Amino acid sequence: MADGLIFYTNPMSRGQIARWAIEETGAPYETVLLDYATTMKAAPFLSINPMGKVPAITHNGHVVTECAAICAYLGDAFAEAGLAPALPERADYYRWLFFAAGPLEQAIINRSMGFTATEAQGRMAGYGSYDLAVDVLEKAVSAHPYIAGDWFTLADVYVGSQVGWGLQFGTLPKRTAFEDYFARLSSRPAYLRAKAIDDDLIAAAKATG
Repeated sequence: MADGLIFYTNPMSRGQIARWAIEETGAPYETVLLDYATTMKAAPFLSINPMGKVPAITHNGHVVTECAAICAYLGDAFAEAGLAPALPERADYYRWLFFAAGPLEQAIINRSMGFTATEAQGRMAGYGSYDLAVDVLEKAVSAHPYIAGDWFTLADVYVGSQVGWGLQFGTLPKRTAFEDYFARLSSRPAYLRAKAIDDDLIAAAKATG
């Protein structure tokens, strides 16, 4: 496996989260584009992620999959970028990064698929109920300018992506706290760079059918 940072993605996927995170680090990287029906399910990529899903990264021979894990890894691997708090200050960083990747995403996906947990099922589900998860998220993004405090971290990439897509596709309610939070994030140069790259790739894919 090659050294350096290699990014495996499809622009119409959660790969947009990982690209934004990588762009925030400022690290050089190679992009490998994969197609859902062919290369994503073929042996070369399955040796990297047996789930056959993107995004994934390899960095100096190490594989990382899952967007939240990629964000956390990049914060440590490129510590000079200052995108992860110092260890004694990581409570909110870890808490909300994995809240968004776990309970919040489960609540959103289940609701989108038409599943509503009963009260008894809610005691089993990590998110309790969709409304509870959304209310907790609203309080979290309202507490500080950024999810882990007064400065931007890679936890904001993951949480912010959930909020941005939720507002765009209607999987989250249009609350002022969500709109204000995402407005702060979506004006960042790295976000704009990442989005422009993926938008161009999407346009090129549509043009070629």
